[in-house]
Amino acid sequence: MTKSGPIMGCFFSCSENLQKIAKFRKVFLDKFIDWDYNIYNRDILKLCFLFMYHSEIIRKGDFGFSSKERFHMAYLVLGNGMVFEGKRVGAAVDSVGELVFSTSVVGYLEAITDPAYAGQILVGTFPLSGNYGVIESDFEGECVLRGFVARSISETPSNFRSQYDLGTYFTEHNIPAIVDIDTRELTRILREEGTMNAMICDEVPATLDGINAYRVTGVVAAVSAKESAVYPAVGEEKYRVTLIDYGTKKSLIDTLCKGGCSVKVVPYNMTASAVLYDRPDGVVLSGGPGNPEELTECVAELAKIIGEVPVFGVGLGHQLAALALGGKIERHIYGHRGGNQPVREIGGTRTYITSQNHSYLVDAESLSHVGIERFTNANDGTCEGMEYPTKKCFTLQFTPDTLGGSHSTAFLYDRFFEMLAK
Repeated sequence: MTKSGPIMGCFFSCSENLQKIAKFRKVFLDKFIDWDYNIYNRDILKLCFLFMYHSEIIRKGDFGFSSKERFHMAYLVLGNGMVFEGKRVGAAVDSVGELVFSTSVVGYLEAITDPAYAGQILVGTFPLSGNYGVIESDFEGECVLRGFVARSISETPSNFRSQYDLGTYFTEHNIPAIVDIDTRELTRILREEGTMNAMICDEVPATLDGINAYRVTGVVAAVSAKESAVYPAVGEEKYRVTLIDYGTKKSLIDTLCKGGCSVKVVPYNMTASAVLYDRPDGVVLSGGPGNPEELTECVAELAKIIGEVPVFGVGLGHQLAALALGGKIERHIYGHRGGNQPVREIGGTRTYITSQNHSYLVDAESLSHVGIERFTNANDGTCEGMEYPTKKCFTLQFTPDTLGGSHSTAFLYDRFFEMLAK
């Protein structure tokens, strides 16, 4: 008896498309050609075949084994010279960017639309992205990625809210992606050697000069609001807040509005006098991309704001406030990115799971003359939050979550609202 006989005999009678079954039979058996063909393994193959036949993958004829029919080969070339071979998804364009990784298990929609990823190629460490499709109401902003790297991206998302698949989104927004990459090995390289540049391309370049010459600059100006806009409070208006947009996420505005704040979003380069002219109850410094030390004019303006009204900063805003108060900034070897970063409250008993996206860190010791470190990273002990009691200011390296994931840090918004009420 041949290896195909008992398997195909069980399923030909229930097949409506013999050509698809025959095609799958070949690629499926090829995958297991080294198995000893005994009764046990034959039964396992039958069960596997039955499951996959009744899946959407078989119905669409996409068996995931043949790349030539549905994908174009591509390469991920690292700045250290290493080359990964994979398959293209999304836009068929070459792109150079700063290669970083996120440890989130879910939340790829929020990640790819987070303005703080401007200028970067994002690696998803979780082996599957796109499994629940694209849901536009979950977006945090416009996609400003230079590329996306994954082990696999689902072409058949399953979610009642899904509007279309992730590959289609990348194509429509001219974002190149590459799959079939060993993201575990890639993440190890970035953790050990640090963040580096990379290129998604069809042909491996002759030299690495173009890759390593790339720099993430001018990104805050690119993602910040171009003009002011006001978002009304949900329900009764309790406070009027001005949010300086360095690359804010939509969820930050939404949370402030739900807390009873009327939020005026202003461009990153608005002067202190213009911000204070409206006499806001408080000022929020948003997160954003890039190196905070490039924003020297913004830092100078913040020095005039902090101490005049209550100030709350997150992400990049946390770093800019530290610079404005005379602190120092350091670059982390690979950064903190993902929705599962552990943060411990100093003097407390709890560790919180937080959402983060940054390459730079605040040196808490450099601020000991004016501030108190309130939160620290449970993994590496780096600064995650500062309070400046005499300046009516507190800042966080992470963004308190009130949407997907853990809600355990949502109380930190209440601290800001209490400052506004005084």
